[in-house]
Amino acid sequence: MRSHEIEYKIHGDDMQVVSVILDPQETVIAEAGAMNWMDRDIQFEAKMGDGSQPNQGILGKLASVGKRLLTGESIFLTHFTNNGFGKKEVSFAAPYPGKILPLDLKEIGGEIICQKDSFLCAAKGTEVSIAFTKRFGAGFFGGEGFILQRLRGDGLAFLHAGGTIVKKTLNNESLLIDTGCIVGFSPGLDYSIERAGNLKSMFFGGEGLFLATVQGTGTVYLQSLPFSRLADRIIQHAPKMGGSSKGEGSILGGLGRMIDGDN
Repeated sequence: MRSHEIEYKIHGDDMQVVSVILDPQETVIAEAGAMNWMDRDIQFEAKMGDGSQPNQGILGKLASVGKRLLTGESIFLTHFTNNGFGKKEVSFAAPYPGKILPLDLKEIGGEIICQKDSFLCAAKGTEVSIAFTKRFGAGFFGGEGFILQRLRGDGLAFLHAGGTIVKKTLNNESLLIDTGCIVGFSPGLDYSIERAGNLKSMFFGGEGLFLATVQGTGTVYLQSLPFSRLADRIIQHAPKMGGSSKGEGSILGGLGRMIDGDN
């Protein structure tokens, strides 16, 4: 396997964008809808498959499509190719605030397991597939789904995380994590689910019914603000449909809701 040798630059701090610089005929693959802007000479095409196995054949492509359907992602990946002269740029970002994590797969053993929503883009030649967790409990109770994504190759790949990224290195150790806070981890680590304390803590502790356990020797990448947590908080504090109150925390906001009959 030999991935295209792309260059990149990350813009911003809390709402980051990654600009990928492509030499002529170099390609970067990305999830559908991740592109922000690009130079005119870059052409894009939605394809079934990641392009890592050009001689895969129709049956192999259909199998790959079926796997992506299981993750809930689009069956297509978009391929962006520099068909001009000189270096050209295409930029990508996730649809919610956070950090972009660049990973040189060759330097981390050629593989990483990640949440299905964290993959942003990668150099062509990177294999984007699925990874089944070893225990069924991790899928049924893990909150983030039974299936994780596997990125394999020897080039650059980019993950997106909500909030701040924290890198934890485990040396035959164990770490308990809110399931939504996992961005990715080394394939040699064991991933499972365990109950979050006693029954009272599970139902009233606010930490969910189950926690993820990652143990062994390797690296874990964590995010401080999972999108699911952000979305839940927005829904809790959003005004009712048709409501006109503003300034939720202010006295005027409270009076407005009383006048509207919301209280």
